[in-house]
Amino acid sequence: MPPPSATGEHARPPSVDSLAQSLAGSGLPHGLLVDAARAAIAAGDPAGAAERAAAMERSLLRPVINATGVLLHTNLGRAPLGTAALGGTGGGTAALRYSNLEFDTERGTRGDRHAHAGRLLARLCGAEAALVVNNCAAAVTLVLGALAAGRGVAVSRGELVEIGGGFRVPEIVAQSGARLVEVGTTNRTRRQDYAAAVETGDVALCLRVHQSNYRIVGFTEAPAVGELVDLGVPLVVDIGSGLLDEACQWLAGGPPQWLRGEPAARQTLAAGADLVTFSGDKLLGGPQAGVIAGSAESVARCARHPLARAFRAGGLVLETLQSLALTYLHRRGDEIPFWRMATTPVAELRARAAALDIGEVCDMAATTGGGTLPGVEIPSAGIVLDGDRAAELRDHDVPVVARVTEQRTFLDLRTVDPADDGIVAAAARRACAGDAAG
Repeated sequence: MPPPSATGEHARPPSVDSLAQSLAGSGLPHGLLVDAARAAIAAGDPAGAAERAAAMERSLLRPVINATGVLLHTNLGRAPLGTAALGGTGGGTAALRYSNLEFDTERGTRGDRHAHAGRLLARLCGAEAALVVNNCAAAVTLVLGALAAGRGVAVSRGELVEIGGGFRVPEIVAQSGARLVEVGTTNRTRRQDYAAAVETGDVALCLRVHQSNYRIVGFTEAPAVGELVDLGVPLVVDIGSGLLDEACQWLAGGPPQWLRGEPAARQTLAAGADLVTFSGDKLLGGPQAGVIAGSAESVARCARHPLARAFRAGGLVLETLQSLALTYLHRRGDEIPFWRMATTPVAELRARAAALDIGEVCDMAATTGGGTLPGVEIPSAGIVLDGDRAAELRDHDVPVVARVTEQRTFLDLRTVDPADDGIVAAAARRACAGDAAG
């Protein structure tokens, strides 16, 4: 029914409850509708209660279509999750009810929440053990707190980076209780710089940090991982982006060209690093998480540290990572949305764009995003609409997020699931409907 409204200068406003009842068709819980009704009446605009309720619904987490061409879009949740990563043991999906998260079903005793996904991730990395925490910043903080509290951590000046969201390496070192020991220069750091720090100071470990979202080019130098493994202290490498293996054995066509030079967990550990840390929601293609992988002794020290409980991942994340790891081990990369999208041939994207039958089919350049592979572009294709249509596209039933350059709206299909092409076409037609009517 339409919301009750006051008529006349001195008309009595509707009751909060009756106005809330009139909004029941929105599907929101009654308590939220009461909030919308109360706010509308307080503002002297009872008729605006429906729009307030609608705005409240739009503010909730909901699906959107990413047509920006940024595969790991931080504002859109980074790596998209598909059915292969949402439960089960690699043979289909399963509802998440009770689980043996911390229960040993053989012995009937308390188990280890890190034993399930951690064991599989360790195998994928070629590590002795692995530990999952809630993000990569937590992983680095926990490693430093467990292995270097009260002592020095040698880091190249060229790797004292700030990553999105205020992750600054110097501050992370300080928060962990360790002491930062800067070595080398911004553009050139050599093995002897680390060696001198270890020899002259109380250095507990050397930390290498992947620059992730920027590059230093020109007159530069940095030692390889293998050059730093015999300095008498552990070497920890934060590879950040989460590439498991540079061979990409889960992809039938092998590693794509645009991955060349990206550090991988397996090769970093094989070169002698004691531990690697990386994100779960970047090139791994999973949920937000941080992974610590490497020697069993060092991982165990991290697991025993008090921060491990504060940083630990929840059961939903661990079950999702377990299913994702099984998909990798089955070598079914086409079931991992990130890898499926990233490796779709451009010809296939162009064919999909032409089938939408709206706008101009155009070649584009996608990026991985999410603080990975800066400056690297992946050939792509999509459609272009004249004018800035971003707001109209976002206002669709399922919001479509596009990018606008010089008053042209670009919808890159590399980041759109083919099952959503129809929604993109409908949103684009609706966005351009005003022009057609004119």
